[in-house]
Amino acid sequence: MDTKPIGIFDSGVGGLSVFKEIIKILPNEDIIYFADSKNNPYGNKSTNEIIKLSKKITEFLLSENCKIIVIACNTATSKAINILRQNYNINFIGMEPATKPAALNTKTGNIAVLATKGTLESKKFKKTKSEYASNVNVYTTIGKGLVKIVENNEINTKKSKNLLQQYIEPMIKNKVDQIVLGCTHYPFLCNDIKKIIGKNDITIINPATPVAIHTKNILNENNLLNKSNKNRKFTFYSSSKNTINFKNILQNYLNINTDIITLEI
Repeated sequence: MDTKPIGIFDSGVGGLSVFKEIIKILPNEDIIYFADSKNNPYGNKSTNEIIKLSKKITEFLLSENCKIIVIACNTATSKAINILRQNYNINFIGMEPATKPAALNTKTGNIAVLATKGTLESKKFKKTKSEYASNVNVYTTIGKGLVKIVENNEINTKKSKNLLQQYIEPMIKNKVDQIVLGCTHYPFLCNDIKKIIGKNDITIINPATPVAIHTKNILNENNLLNKSNKNRKFTFYSSSKNTINFKNILQNYLNINTDIITLEI
C-alpha cells in the first residue's frame, strides 16, 4: 500500500475529464492536479517547448511526492512522454487517440479522429494509425479553437455548437461511425457533439476511461494502491493567475468546490 498522491497534469482544464474517470475507479487516492493554463494551448507549440514545460511540471509533482504521473494531455504525451520516462524514475501514464478500438469496431470502414495539430502530426499517432487502421478510412480533423472554448468555459454555447458543426458535419457526410476524441478537453463538448450527430449511428470514443483503468492496473501491479479509509484529498494548481473558469468547471461538471493554488513554473 502507498498513501502518496497521484499526479495529473494537462495544458489546462481538459485533463479534468481524465481526473473524473480516475476518481470513479480509485476512490481512496489523493490527487494533485496541475493545469498549465498560462501556457495553454499546447497543440501549436514546438516539441522542445512542450518537453521543457513537461519536465518542469514533472519535477514539481515529484517534489510533492507523487507516486505515479498521468499526462492527461495527448499533445504532451506524444511529444514528451518518452523523454520523461528516460529522465525520471517514476511510472508515467499517457494519452493517445483511441484509433485502434475505432478501427476494430467500425462497420462502415470510416472513422474520424478529432484532435490538436500537435497530436495528429506526432510520430506516435502516425505509428498507431499505420499499425491498426491501415484497412479503414481515417478522417483526421484539427479541432482548432475547441481547447480555448473549454478553457474559457464556453461549453454548451452557440459559439461552441457553431464551431463543432464545422468539424462534425463533414464526418457525418463521410459516413463515419466512430469519432475519436483525441484531446482531453473534447469530452466536455460531448453533449453538443451528440446533438449534431442526432440519430446517426455514430459512437463517440472518450479515451479517459481506459486510461483510468490502466492507471489502476499499474498501481495495483506495483503495490501502490491506497487502501486506507481516510477521506481522500484533491489539490488543484494552475500556472495562470486567472482561475475563475477553472473553479467554475470544477463546480459545474465535477461538483467540487475548492480553491485553486496559483503556481508559475
